[in-house]
Amino acid sequence: MSSLVETAVRDSVLTITLCDEERRNALSSQLVKELMAACADADADSSIRVVTVTNRGSTFCAGANLAAQSSERSGGDRLPSWELFSRISRSPKPYVGRIAGHAVAGGVGLAAVMDISIAVEEAKFGFTEVRVGVAPAVISAVCLPKLRAADARAAFLRGNRFSAPEAAAMGLINAAVPKEGLDDEVGLVVADLLAGAPGALAASKRLLRSGGAEEEDFLRLASLSAELFAGEEAQEGMAAFREKRLASWVPDPRGNEG
Repeated sequence: MSSLVETAVRDSVLTITLCDEERRNALSSQLVKELMAACADADADSSIRVVTVTNRGSTFCAGANLAAQSSERSGGDRLPSWELFSRISRSPKPYVGRIAGHAVAGGVGLAAVMDISIAVEEAKFGFTEVRVGVAPAVISAVCLPKLRAADARAAFLRGNRFSAPEAAAMGLINAAVPKEGLDDEVGLVVADLLAGAPGALAASKRLLRSGGAEEEDFLRLASLSAELFAGEEAQEGMAAFREKRLASWVPDPRGNEG
């Protein structure tokens, strides 16, 4: 089985690249496990000062692998994404998101859990979970602390997609830049982080970590996610996604009933 994550170290910076382009870097169990292994290696290596996470292809991360989960009624709790978010949140190393593509559902959570995220302007974001019969349960722990209450309500409930500049205005990411300026902007951020003392950066992350990102909160939210994924609405929503049709609760645009 080929690797879905690539790593490279240069000048004390570990770059983790999501490279499962075929599945739009969806958070499959394999990708999550490989990401967690890379994060664990970074934590254990004192020579690594900063971690950047980026992607190949047009999508940074498409969230849960719905195609794989649609046949598993308990699929929610078999996807250990909460462990990944918890590890990144609690890591003493600063994480920088180089968001070179779209981020939806769990992918928004992956972008938001980064300490600093820079996205290309053409990237689209969206909490699309409600459209397949679930809720952004696990990622709420890392997204809600960054969002204004009104923005959170609109984004969670509408399930629509919005632009990277809008995501920056909402606080989900730090900035949206033209594609040709992405590396320069990320480079400036990394240079600033390397100028900080490692111990001081670790202490600062402890100060910044909110109560919504503690392990017990992730466990509670993962349980809710599993319950939702096992429900009838999720089964219908994922079937509609797989079959490329509207879910049963979506009004027929032609005005037909039934």
